[in-house]
Amino acid sequence: MKSNIENQLKHISFIMDGNGRWAKKRNLPRTAGHSAGVQKAKEVVLLIKELGIPFVSLYTFSKENWKRSMDEVSFLMGLIVKHLEEEFDFYIRNKIRIRHLGDKEGLPEKVVKAIERVEKESKDFTALTVLLAINYSGKYDITQAINKILNEKKESVTEEDVEKYLLTKDIPDPELIIRTSGEFRVSNYFLWQAAYSEFYVTQTLWPDLKKEDITLAIDSFKSRDRRFGGVKDE
Repeated sequence: MKSNIENQLKHISFIMDGNGRWAKKRNLPRTAGHSAGVQKAKEVVLLIKELGIPFVSLYTFSKENWKRSMDEVSFLMGLIVKHLEEEFDFYIRNKIRIRHLGDKEGLPEKVVKAIERVEKESKDFTALTVLLAINYSGKYDITQAINKILNEKKESVTEEDVEKYLLTKDIPDPELIIRTSGEFRVSNYFLWQAAYSEFYVTQTLWPDLKKEDITLAIDSFKSRDRRFGGVKDE
């Protein structure tokens, strides 16, 4: 297993997929799968803190998810609020910082208020930063950055200009992105930030994810030869 600096994790990210299939397998409504998924997210956050990884991001609700039924979207919005309110003390007690990534303007007011409250109260914590990607997409992130650059009246744009205005501008790019449920796609997530991320896909559905699954993913990451386009001596 490699131990060089390129294989040290500062930011691990999860595309949390499979809640609906988890519920269907158990003859339960999709909402039950989403509820189980939120509980799993809490467990994963605690594990990442124990592992000493400073940043974890969770793809919670994409801009494309608005295409789902009105009932399901309404339930998901309520579930986000319920989680942030009921688990508020959990984050404070564990000194976990919460950051939102995404378009707040497109979210219901109750969701924005819940997010802003926990962001404000946890802003000084350093044990772990949890990035909740809610109403987020990679294309949106890049587009909003470009619009801010246009306001500067620049004649040309550099990579550094774009990175300065991304929603993750002060956060390291994810070295490892784990996707559950066996799907091999990025789903419009971290399109810029994932340029050199390592991907790990597991067939396990998100609510069934276990510590062993995450350990396998991290071990796989640490065993990879990350050359970043260069060539290393044998």
